[in-house]
Amino acid sequence: MKKQSMIAFDLGASSGRAMIGCFNGRRLEMKECHRFSNDPVELTGHTYWDILRLYREICQGLLKFSSQEAGDIASVGIDTWGVDFGLLDRSGQLMGNPYHYRDVRTDGIPEKAFQKVSKEEIYERTGIAFQSFNTLYQLLSVRLSNPDLLEKASAMLFIPDLLSYFLTGEKKTEFTEATTSQLLDANSGNWDRPLLKKLDIPDHYLTDLDVPGTKRGKIDKKLASQLGMEEVPLIAVATHDTGSAVAAVPASEGSFAFLSSGTWSLMGVETDRPVINEDTLKWNYTNEGCVGGRYRLLKNIMGLWIIQECKREWDRNGEHYSFDDMVRLAESSAPFQSVIDPDAGLFYHAGDMPAKVQRYCRQTGQQVPRDKGGILRCVYESLALKYRWSFKRLEAILGKSLDVLHIVGGGTKNRLLNQFTANALGKPVICGPTEATAIGNLMVQAMALGEVRDQNEIRQVVKDSFPTKNYLPTETDVWEEAYSKFTKLLSEESDRKDS
Repeated sequence: MKKQSMIAFDLGASSGRAMIGCFNGRRLEMKECHRFSNDPVELTGHTYWDILRLYREICQGLLKFSSQEAGDIASVGIDTWGVDFGLLDRSGQLMGNPYHYRDVRTDGIPEKAFQKVSKEEIYERTGIAFQSFNTLYQLLSVRLSNPDLLEKASAMLFIPDLLSYFLTGEKKTEFTEATTSQLLDANSGNWDRPLLKKLDIPDHYLTDLDVPGTKRGKIDKKLASQLGMEEVPLIAVATHDTGSAVAAVPASEGSFAFLSSGTWSLMGVETDRPVINEDTLKWNYTNEGCVGGRYRLLKNIMGLWIIQECKREWDRNGEHYSFDDMVRLAESSAPFQSVIDPDAGLFYHAGDMPAKVQRYCRQTGQQVPRDKGGILRCVYESLALKYRWSFKRLEAILGKSLDVLHIVGGGTKNRLLNQFTANALGKPVICGPTEATAIGNLMVQAMALGEVRDQNEIRQVVKDSFPTKNYLPTETDVWEEAYSKFTKLLSEESDRKDS
């Protein structure tokens, strides 16, 4: 009897991969089948996703499995980032390349929305943190610049749902992905059509919602034949990558927070219902969907984007450093010379990130790092301090202490940042698994296939299948002093914005 495998396509902001998973009833075995870059396209002053190339890479991953593996495919699942979408016309054709969330078209758009509906009302209705790239503001941008486009659209599909549509022909929207959009009513979990009406945004193109673990059609018969595979089911996993990553957090007891660490850092806790109050609004915390109908109360932090952009700038100049090299450069530099707020608007867009770090330090009256190691040390320390800031506010919102932080994702490989995080928090940090997003994707497929019952069983399988590494806090006194300096900087920056 041939073994059956599940395939997870995990697409991040800079790369994607196809991961093969085999579950034996207790442990999950996983290996990479196909990896590819995800390169945004700059054209006529805008930034787009190369969606047709991403679809081709998914097909290539399926073709590689079919030609190389001695087994059958049981199911397929896709996860990606949030908020971005494609529009289909009445014949089901894509109406244009999907925009990248870092595109400039939403600059200043939230303020236009607040002229019609107050910031407080939008947050009370949706429970979603304010980011200029939220789907709500992308749609308002389209409405203001090209009003006929939305009228002509028959369906709006987020990136994972769009790729699923290319494979199956099914037009559905998965719940965890939809919760990133600021288009859902936090109380009902359905589309907030009255909010769209207040903003004069049409809603006829919104599709039905499904939840993680739903079988969403099968791979198209003609396509399956071309790829040498059966018409296997496509599972709507937690298609938002953070939703899949959090599903794979190997925690079973105690009061814990999670940090999904990658290009973005998402720090939060799981809750039964959205948490919407004055504090979550003031601190810009968001409520996104989880497997099993729960919610992620979390803070969106800029994450390793700043480090990645530093590397990209140095690469462009012919100075090539691996990420391990960059950690060693930071280690060799003096500690706590200067700090930045990783979420400052200066760091949002691409372009000469080392110079931006230096400019921020200069503008805030601090010592300016002069070499690569100093710049990197500043960023790593500042990230750890921002993690503490976010962790402490989670505790304040919940009214209780959190025992431990679980870090999952690519950032688990950065031993320096992980130790800094434990030091800054003064709490134990448990790191792993690195491939949490793909693991969560695969385990939700296993749930849909009847191999596991629920989220609790998924987490037990992850604990049994993948190692973790623990970091205990050290040097807490000097980190306490650094945190005081950091919070003072944030307060001064806030006062400057308000003045």
